[in-house]
Amino acid sequence: MKLSNLLVSLSAIGSGTLPTVACTGISLTAKDGSYIQARTIEWAGSALNSEYVIIPREKEFISYTPHGQNGLEFKAKYGAIGLSVEQKEFIVDGINEVGLSAGLFYFPRYGEYVEYDESKNAETLADLQVVPWILTQFSSIDEVKAAIKQVRIVSLDPEIASTVHWRIGEPNGRQVVLEIVDGIPCFYENEVGVLTNSPGFMWHIANLNNYINLFPGNAPEQKLGNVELHYFGGSSGMLGLPGDFTPPSRFIRAAFFRATAPKQHTAFDTVIQSFHLLNNFDVPIGVEHARGEAPDIPSATQWTISIDLTHRTIYYKTAYNNHIRSIELGSVDFSKVAYQSHPLDKVKQQPIERIAIQ
Repeated sequence: MKLSNLLVSLSAIGSGTLPTVACTGISLTAKDGSYIQARTIEWAGSALNSEYVIIPREKEFISYTPHGQNGLEFKAKYGAIGLSVEQKEFIVDGINEVGLSAGLFYFPRYGEYVEYDESKNAETLADLQVVPWILTQFSSIDEVKAAIKQVRIVSLDPEIASTVHWRIGEPNGRQVVLEIVDGIPCFYENEVGVLTNSPGFMWHIANLNNYINLFPGNAPEQKLGNVELHYFGGSSGMLGLPGDFTPPSRFIRAAFFRATAPKQHTAFDTVIQSFHLLNNFDVPIGVEHARGEAPDIPSATQWTISIDLTHRTIYYKTAYNNHIRSIELGSVDFSKVAYQSHPLDKVKQQPIERIAIQ
């Protein structure tokens, strides 16, 4: 893809003038210790060109810069598989063969990268290529933290495109959030296991205190003067849980749904649970547009991914096909496999199993 065409499409996705990208991420741990990271990706403007990408060991990369494909050069130490948007170099979420996972989330108006300096192209890394850089170069969060100081992360179009922040996870259940503010990389240990978009991660953590009154189950019956008050139905203890799709509200809902979800026995059970939880964050097409202006796509939630870091397996479903598909990294020989990418949906149509009545 020519850089000029690439900047047009990516600027549209990142621009604050169009329907926003609204991603919701959660993490879960099974009773057997298996660790799962899952997330949605939303874009209400049009159907994204989304693919799964297989990266072999020794694959050589050159990062894009605002002036072309002339930035940081790096070679894959580890094989990896991820899901990309618009073109295969821009992996949004994925995992490498040793179990390190990374994903980007849009972070408009709050992050700020270093200013692009053409004289420093050799250390310049596009924000949309940070995920493949992490997956192919590192085996731990600490390695990423040490190496981040050696690169200059920039936007491909600083005048229009949004900044992003990242979630990085290890199979042992450790997860951090990386945000670049005033050009300085900041890492936060993510104990709550949730990530959305703006404002900053620590703001979201502080905002949880505004919902200290919420609890699972039912509120106790009370009297208001001489009037007896009774709940109408289940989960009245969570009255006041925000229901809109803004990042602060999605963060609160995700945090409480995750915290109240019963722990499952196995990794597979936990993966299925993650899809059920994230179904609550599917953004219906039309809610981010003026009446009558929505595009002809099934959902603003274009795909949902759940990654089993313990067993190195990716699961995903899409707006066109809710059937869950999986890719096992253990079945791939990353020393021989070719660098390749394939559409998430071969056919953009929901398969239906028809029941024959005898």
